[in-house]
Amino acid sequence: MAELVYRPVIGAALTLFKALDLKIDTQGSENIPRTGGAVLVSNHISYLDFIFSGLGALPQKRLVRFMAKDSVFRHKISGPLMRGMKHIPVDRKRGEAAYAHALDSLRSGEIIGVFPEATISESFTLKSFKSGAARMAQEAGVPLIPMALWGTQRIWTKGRPRNFGRNHIPVTIRVGEPMEAPTGEYAGAITRRLRGHVQELLEAAQRAYPVRPKNAEDTWWIPAHLGGTAPTPAQVREAG
Repeated sequence: MAELVYRPVIGAALTLFKALDLKIDTQGSENIPRTGGAVLVSNHISYLDFIFSGLGALPQKRLVRFMAKDSVFRHKISGPLMRGMKHIPVDRKRGEAAYAHALDSLRSGEIIGVFPEATISESFTLKSFKSGAARMAQEAGVPLIPMALWGTQRIWTKGRPRNFGRNHIPVTIRVGEPMEAPTGEYAGAITRRLRGHVQELLEAAQRAYPVRPKNAEDTWWIPAHLGGTAPTPAQVREAG
């Protein structure tokens, strides 16, 4: 039943992206296992990241079940779709149920998508990672798959208007090699190593990005450390 919902949603998204003339550049999809469970871990810079992360697994004919805040599942439009695609609702006050649900899915051979920063990074740099992805991979005995997205923030991100015009925005997706999560290793150490791999992929995606800001007003999507006008992590913390 889930795939009766999931595949049409993918088709609709691809149709929309074609209409917007998005230039999607994906490399490393061969690192997604064709069978068996895995935890797919990505940076988070846009409200649409779960869609683009899922696209990164499509060449291997895999569907990713994402962990997302439960409010999305209560929405009258997105809720039925999220449930139909077997995504996993996360109540941050009672996270144990979502964690157990994700473990069951991993053990049954599903790929679970996780954004370990938990919220969108308004500085477009990597925030600290929560250790849940590493712990799930350890308990389920599955690999971690690092991923980085770049350009998605230009379409729709926190504090900015949606840009659904035909603006030919490039989106860069990079998927890294599977990373083991040994049961005898401290989850914090695995998480630090995982974050390092995602950082490397993010930097590779940024280097490969084919366009630069048009003018001074268009530098908002570039991190401050790369010469842009996005807020620094410190400024984001102060504003929050």
